[in-house]
Amino acid sequence: MDILNKKEFSLPFFGRDLKFIVSHLAGQANAAVIGQYGETAVLVTVVMGKEDKVIDYFPLTVDYEERFYAAGKVLGSRFLRREGRPSDFAVLSGRLIDRTIRPLFDQGLRREVQVVVTILSYDEENDPDFIALNSASLALAISNIPWKGPVAGLRVLKSREGLIFNPLNSQKNGALKEEGGFEAFFSGTKEKINMIELEGNEAKESEVAEAFLKSFEEIKKLIAFQEKIVEEIGQEKEKVLLFEPNPQLVEAVREFASSKLEQALYSSSKAERNLGMAQIKEDLIKYLTEDLKSDSLEGLENVWEDLINEIVHRNILALEKRPDGRKLNEIRPLEAYVGLFKRLHGSALFIRGETQSLAVTTLAAPGFEQLIETMELSAKRRFIFHYNFPPYSTGEVGRLGMPGRREIGHGALAEKALKNVIPPSDSFPYTIRVVSEILSSNGSSSMASVCAGSLSLMDAGVPIRKAVAGIAMGLITNQGQFQNLPAYKILTDIQGPEDHYGDMDLKVAGTKDGITAIQMDVKVEGIDVEIFSQALAQAKEARLQILEVMNKTLASPRPQLSPYAPVILSVEVKPYQIGSIIGPGGKIINKIIEDFGLESIDIDESGKVYVSADSLEKAQKAVDFIKSLTHEFFVGEIVEGEVVKILDFGAIVDLGGGKDGLIHISELKNGFVQKVSDVVKVGDKVRVKVIKIDENGRISLSLKALAD
Repeated sequence: MDILNKKEFSLPFFGRDLKFIVSHLAGQANAAVIGQYGETAVLVTVVMGKEDKVIDYFPLTVDYEERFYAAGKVLGSRFLRREGRPSDFAVLSGRLIDRTIRPLFDQGLRREVQVVVTILSYDEENDPDFIALNSASLALAISNIPWKGPVAGLRVLKSREGLIFNPLNSQKNGALKEEGGFEAFFSGTKEKINMIELEGNEAKESEVAEAFLKSFEEIKKLIAFQEKIVEEIGQEKEKVLLFEPNPQLVEAVREFASSKLEQALYSSSKAERNLGMAQIKEDLIKYLTEDLKSDSLEGLENVWEDLINEIVHRNILALEKRPDGRKLNEIRPLEAYVGLFKRLHGSALFIRGETQSLAVTTLAAPGFEQLIETMELSAKRRFIFHYNFPPYSTGEVGRLGMPGRREIGHGALAEKALKNVIPPSDSFPYTIRVVSEILSSNGSSSMASVCAGSLSLMDAGVPIRKAVAGIAMGLITNQGQFQNLPAYKILTDIQGPEDHYGDMDLKVAGTKDGITAIQMDVKVEGIDVEIFSQALAQAKEARLQILEVMNKTLASPRPQLSPYAPVILSVEVKPYQIGSIIGPGGKIINKIIEDFGLESIDIDESGKVYVSADSLEKAQKAVDFIKSLTHEFFVGEIVEGEVVKILDFGAIVDLGGGKDGLIHISELKNGFVQKVSDVVKVGDKVRVKVIKIDENGRISLSLKALAD
């Protein structure tokens, strides 16, 4: 790439060069980097606002912009050939970057920071997420924006060949179909791992931990490469005023609320806890404004949150005291129910403490697969998992509408957890959609969705290989603020306060034999392999307990589908026969659907024909007709049919599927036949032999050949 004033940096990395280009392009941003790996290239810009916002949080946004031109595609709707709202895949990629870089910002920063990733070129082999994350890290690191990076990340594939780092897309095919295989993305600093995404086919905990450790070694190499670039071209970090609350406000809040919060926080009921804390906050504001005559309450929310955070950390580290009184490895009470509504194809309700997921499975014909068209792929999605999080689930009033990033992320995680136990389309040719409705939420609703979704699939009669359960693990660390207390404690089944104030959210889903999905976020710098291995072992113990409860409710998929689910039968034809089923302008296929009362007929280009109907009888009749329509006769074959017409020189026999044959008068019987009607009549069912098929496909039949 020939650009004026450019500086190019290159690092050989697993068979390809990782390149970063910094130039005057996008020069009005705080920093801009073009990253390239193979022929995949991205532009990452980072910009910080000029003024502090009057808010109580750090305003970071990460936008991941797919461009169809990057893959040489013209997509979009028929009337609007441009990119619309981000695809789910773009949202997930943006979240991956956000979750990696966010913990390294000082949360007292009140200026807006925006990271924009624009995919410029995609070679269909090299993962854009890898180069996007590392380019975003370098852009932040060389900019004047205050940030404690760099970070790095990479993808790793576990197959029968072992661990493959940054695999090409062509190397991934079939790896997740292998038992024990997995694909993961690890990222972090040179000290710790702080973000994980993993999809597996019953992966072993020990092998995932090994991938964690080996990926960390490669991450350190990538960070060392970035650090050399920063030394050469990095800008001095801007001195930005970080929010710090008034010390007098901090002292007053601690004095008034500490003991009261100690009592209110530790309640088994979320509603009781929230009510008690709301009352304390109301009394606190009254105390500050009326008794102390405080001029400003700016920062009160941050002081309040910091105090609760300190109480939760101290009590767990010192006393192993959790807000609801459970032991560190104790799961909340579990309930599971299936078959809740008669007309649904499959349904289940899973309850863990105050978290409730209602999952519903719907089965449809293959033609209802979701068509996916993104920059990276054009494909069909047969198994779909959607997650809904209405405001009433947290006792709030809110807007209902399009799913947000959280809903998309949680749905994708649950889909990842279940997709590798779904039967192949060859044996179960249905499109499968599972929807999780969160009725009540107090932590780990995505993992409750996995449990409910698994039960719902089995209730629908989907022959999944094994049941899947999920659990959310937490972490409380001692960041040096508590002397003579342990360095950390791992929590099983985190709920609201432990999720909000804890230092890690590690979601692990799987069967009794292995892991199917992992997602990890942290609020601290990250974790090491020791903490990760302990958390996985504790998660497995919890997963097996949950599966035991689920199995008591429904131990295996129901042997029969719901009577309200469509019946799907399949028949295979030769690819060149597809046209004879469809007919000119779809005339024949539409007539078959109408005549037999079908829901649909779906035809795969390989010649697989799927017939969907509301009853087995209708579907079978249609299949029989299609078989007759595509049947290829051969000389010597014995066939049956009905005489439909008498001619002077023979009889026409209907052979089914719109085909007929002629029994010449000489082939009716041995000896002289004066009139055809002396031997056969219209309506007679006859069994005949094919004796000739001419070049035009006309079939000659013989009745006397069978008599002989």
